[in-house]
Amino acid sequence: MTEAVLSEVEGLAVSRVGHMGRLVLDRPKKLNALDAGLAQGISRALDAWRDDDSVQVVLIESSSPRAFCAGGDLRAIREALLAQGVGRAFALMDQAYDTMRQLAAYPKPVVSFLDGITMGGGVGLGCHVPWRVVTERSVLAMPETGIGLVPDAGGSWLLSRTQGLAGLRLALTGGRMDGAQAVAMGLADIHTHSEALDSLRAALAHTLPEQVFASVQSDAPAKAAVALPPELEQCYAAATVAEVMERLQACDLPQAQQDLEDMRRASPFSLEAAWHGWHRARQVDTLDAAFDVERSLVRLVLERPDIAEGIRARLVDRDNAPVWQPARLADIPAPVLQALHVL
Repeated sequence: MTEAVLSEVEGLAVSRVGHMGRLVLDRPKKLNALDAGLAQGISRALDAWRDDDSVQVVLIESSSPRAFCAGGDLRAIREALLAQGVGRAFALMDQAYDTMRQLAAYPKPVVSFLDGITMGGGVGLGCHVPWRVVTERSVLAMPETGIGLVPDAGGSWLLSRTQGLAGLRLALTGGRMDGAQAVAMGLADIHTHSEALDSLRAALAHTLPEQVFASVQSDAPAKAAVALPPELEQCYAAATVAEVMERLQACDLPQAQQDLEDMRRASPFSLEAAWHGWHRARQVDTLDAAFDVERSLVRLVLERPDIAEGIRARLVDRDNAPVWQPARLADIPAPVLQALHVL
């Protein structure tokens, strides 16, 4: 079946094949980092296809098996923050959030192939659509606390609806899921081998997703259950982040000690914001409401020094030695914590 290329903006190929609109993220050297231009390109294509009866399904995927989308273009966010201030940095992030919400509410079926790395903003692009396909190469995570940010892109909504407190653990530690675990956690729907993606794509060009996937047998390993061991679950059933860390320190499980190490490397303020965001997301009834909470948290984070420092340490200088302000949970000023609780 002939594929018609409709447009190619920087980092995005837009095409039509059969009754399928196809969006291919194409910034392989940047692991498809999502910037405002890429988000706008996706949004324009979705607008064009919304009332086009010849388009019955939309597929969003990557040109590279290494990554679907590794997250937002954090270097660009840092540059905007340092040069133009909080308002400009937030506007760039908010453009991406709008596109994610557009995908989530789209009136036609959307399929995402989450092959390779899918983190942060990539989760926002690919995990709010009705049909989410992962493979043996998939790695999903919301690692924001390690860079001074907070789980955003609707990630708090997804993680707050997982089994027990497993999602809270991932929000705080930035822990990773493989494809099978993502299905078990509710962040994906179909687990298949990467070699099957070509045939699935070809089928979607002339068949609706519910028919295509009805015949697909998920090959996710049975060991993918994600329930936490009772001792670890109890660590996260605490009243504060500080208490979680105290319980982890007293727990003999190797997972608990690894979680504690991960949290000690994270920004203390980001841990508090992630804690608040996860619990607030669990209380709201819609994805849009969760996005609204996250947007408020992101604005607070952008006003603090940790995000610029975290991006510097992880992505710019790559010394992996961020200097957080403050460096300890106990030193976060009471008014700063109060700002989280009045959102």
